[in-house]
Amino acid sequence: MERYVLNIIQPVGEAPPPDELERIMAELKELRRDLELSENWIFGAGLEEPRASTVVRIRGDECVARDGPYAEADECVGGFVVIEADGQDAALRWAARYAQVTGLPIEVRPIRAVS
Repeated sequence: MERYVLNIIQPVGEAPPPDELERIMAELKELRRDLELSENWIFGAGLEEPRASTVVRIRGDECVARDGPYAEADECVGGFVVIEADGQDAALRWAARYAQVTGLPIEVRPIRAVS
């Protein structure tokens, strides 16, 4: 089985109304249960807004940390799920379920095997 990360792309600063968010979260819980039962679930998490991030760079011999997002954007990765799947088509089917539940774009990216 191959591993994939499903990046959930969401608008910056926008959240659904509370009743809609509650429904989405309940459906995501059900989807996670399906992934666990099928033994495809590895890990997943939601992320804080980009403004909560810090970018660390090396400048010469100095390590420089800068608050805020790396780039200005209208969208960001709002969460991710790492799964195991029997190829890209299977990963795309799981991503389609996430897109149906959230109404958001889902980026499917293979994870490189560590040798």
